[in-house]
Amino acid sequence: MRLRSESSLLLVVDLQAGLLPVIDGGAQAVAAAAWLGGIAGEVGVPVWLTEQYPQGLGGSDPGLLEALPEHRLWQKVHFNAHAEADFSGALAASGRRQVVLCGSEAHICVLQTGLGLLEAGYEVYWLSEAAVSRRATEASLARERMMRAGAIPVSADMVAYEWLDRCDDERFRQVHKRFLKPRAAHPLRFF
Repeated sequence: MRLRSESSLLLVVDLQAGLLPVIDGGAQAVAAAAWLGGIAGEVGVPVWLTEQYPQGLGGSDPGLLEALPEHRLWQKVHFNAHAEADFSGALAASGRRQVVLCGSEAHICVLQTGLGLLEAGYEVYWLSEAAVSRRATEASLARERMMRAGAIPVSADMVAYEWLDRCDDERFRQVHKRFLKPRAAHPLRFF
């Protein structure tokens, strides 16, 4: 089951400003999601963000929003985003069957969304460095449970290079120049 850009969607769950200060690895998750989201934009992969109770938890992280100008935003009341009728209908209509999943909290909304997607027949790819919780042990338990349920653990680099597929075209050269070389030094700087 190899990721293909024409079949994929990046789903970033609840990386919200009011929640991130208490999340273990929150800044790393935002950086990884923003970096991969930038590549997604270059290769035609839709980027969707969700927000749970933004009145209390704040909206999505401003740096993430700035890095992902071409995203679709979904507000939800269910912990499982796929339980929202508008969301699940739009996902089915998109024709995208591979969902790269990340966000917070890994053991609540990310886990329940992932399980809902698996139950609906989607391939779920758990973006390990960007699926985080207040406590690292809970993020680890969520990852383990998702793997047992059928999700596939991936890193941002794995996803990026599978989406790119080859190194001998202009698309790879442009993405490499803008995203792949400067990643270690400036994870949120794309331009």
